[in-house]
Amino acid sequence: MSEELDFYNQVKKIYRFLLLLFSLFVITGGLLVYYMVNPSFFSFKKTLEVEVAVEELDPDRIENGIHVSTGFVDAEGLMTVVRNCTGCHSSKLILQNRMNVERWNATIKWMQETQNLPDLGKNQEIIVNYLATNYPPVDKGRRNILTNIDWYELKD
Repeated sequence: MSEELDFYNQVKKIYRFLLLLFSLFVITGGLLVYYMVNPSFFSFKKTLEVEVAVEELDPDRIENGIHVSTGFVDAEGLMTVVRNCTGCHSSKLILQNRMNVERWNATIKWMQETQNLPDLGKNQEIIVNYLATNYPPVDKGRRNILTNIDWYELKD
């Protein structure tokens, strides 16, 4: 009888252990499902909601004589250039090129022949005058000549 009682107690211990293990499994599974639904459940840090005021930029704003959106110089014909040129390519493409009237006209003709640029009509003269005036060719090297330098002699 003692052996049967020992066997019964051992089975009871194993049963309790398995019941405890199953309970932990169910609780852990429940917490994981709840975490998937509400990820901030385990977040103990309070988050601050910050409102940032975003200033809407005026696309035609001029600052210090420069059209902010494009980087073009504010001068007569600016908006004609913006309307006719920046629809197809970046203003940076224009800013990096410097040409005279003939070359600007040749470039426009090339765009009309190969890039489907429509006839600009009266606007072509306005555009070319603006570009040739504000972005003419510059005759200078890669950098200005160095001046006001205190040279020193190297010692051996």
